[in-house]
Amino acid sequence: MKIEQNENKSLPVIHILGLGAGDLSQLPLGVYRTLLQREHLYLRTSKHPVVAELEQEGVYYQSFDDWYEAGSSFQQVYGSIVEELKKALFSYGTIYYAVPGHPMTAEATVQLLLEEERLGRLEVKIEGGQSFLDPMFAALGIDPNDGFQLLDATALPGTDVQMTQHLIISQIYDKMTASEVKLTLMEKYPDEYEVTLVTAAGTSEEKQQRLPLFELDRKMNVDNLTALYVPPVSEESLLYHEFSTLREVIAKLRAPDGCPWDRKQTHQSLKRYLLEEAHEVLAAIDEKQEDHLQEELGDVLLQVLLHAQISEEEGFFTIEDVIKTLTEKMIRRHPHVFGTAEAESEEQVNANWETIKQKEKAETEKERSLLEDIPASMPALMQAYELQKKAGSVGFDWGEDAPMWKKMQEELAEWLYEVKHGSMESMKKEFGDLLFVLVNLGRFHKLYPEESLHMTNHKFRKRFLYIEEALREQGTSPQETTLEEMDVLWEEAKSKTKGEALHED
Repeated sequence: MKIEQNENKSLPVIHILGLGAGDLSQLPLGVYRTLLQREHLYLRTSKHPVVAELEQEGVYYQSFDDWYEAGSSFQQVYGSIVEELKKALFSYGTIYYAVPGHPMTAEATVQLLLEEERLGRLEVKIEGGQSFLDPMFAALGIDPNDGFQLLDATALPGTDVQMTQHLIISQIYDKMTASEVKLTLMEKYPDEYEVTLVTAAGTSEEKQQRLPLFELDRKMNVDNLTALYVPPVSEESLLYHEFSTLREVIAKLRAPDGCPWDRKQTHQSLKRYLLEEAHEVLAAIDEKQEDHLQEELGDVLLQVLLHAQISEEEGFFTIEDVIKTLTEKMIRRHPHVFGTAEAESEEQVNANWETIKQKEKAETEKERSLLEDIPASMPALMQAYELQKKAGSVGFDWGEDAPMWKKMQEELAEWLYEVKHGSMESMKKEFGDLLFVLVNLGRFHKLYPEESLHMTNHKFRKRFLYIEEALREQGTSPQETTLEEMDVLWEEAKSKTKGEALHED
């Protein structure tokens, strides 16, 4: 949509011409005549087959080839080119700017100029030129209707790549760019995946070079007219790392002809598995085995996808809804990253998080307990920690640990009394009170009780396994050994694992 111009003040006009994809014979007649007759002609680059022929016909121009050497990045070069064109515009009123191919295909400077037009600073007129895509399709023998992507080598996030579509990557100007493209693609495709470099498509100089992906930056010749073609993946196993493939697998498991076990699962029946898999993740973290952790995180992801699939089948929400909700929450609760708020410390981050969280809940609910969002099904140690943290966030907390130590001594004395004189129920109650105070003491010193106890459990398991192994080598077992003998082995285990345990802690 064109911006309405002030009738009393005309804007400078830049005519953007497309030089086409090949030689002079492919140049539209109107563009050819314009190039012959116009002054103030600028070329983004002179490295194009048409330019040498135009020079022979006396066409004079200024190019920006040297600017690429001086710029620190393509984005910086493109911005500088546009600024220079704007200076010329305001000097001459009308200028002509020629780019390879079609102005609306893979031309960052044109997009910057169109933005200037949207801001009402100048007027842009686009005048033809064949895109390099048509001769690329013809050279490769592909139909873009099957699914096609055109991506820029100078700004190529791997997340944009759709592996099941024809992929053409433009702007591969040099070996450095080719190397970056190769590394990005190798995160998704096998190193040996065959790709094709196409140079000067549609001209008499057209060349195609098929090569494995890992050799892309080793064998390519630097050429301004080179683009990379990556064919769509047809082998299913090469798509196993794609999220969409995993989602299809889960849907298939739940389908009428899927797995009987998966089909019968419900949110309720899956609860125990989510807890089990979460604990498996904790164990893998303690083992410091990345391969094991990778596997266990996958098992947790499986539980998330199964719950989402069940809800999608019941018409409530999809995995995309889950992701959208989480993304919105992360952005909303991190204004110091995605907004203008400031947070210089972890404490400030946590304070901001709680403030935003409470504001969100206040907008949707009235008279809601501060403790209501702590699940009653949470493990008791974790629940005690979260209850204390929530209460402490509104000032219901000791500011120092001295009263906590005193309280611990009181609870210990009460528990010992019940051990000697009380019932099982009264012992449980006082023992719970003692644990609750210990959790509070740990929280004051920034210790997470579940993690601390988990570490101790791990240490105990390791040392007791040492005892069992030592006794096995002696031809006996714990059942046949005295406590005193096992204590000796326990001390051996402590001595052998002391340094390791300190390192783990």
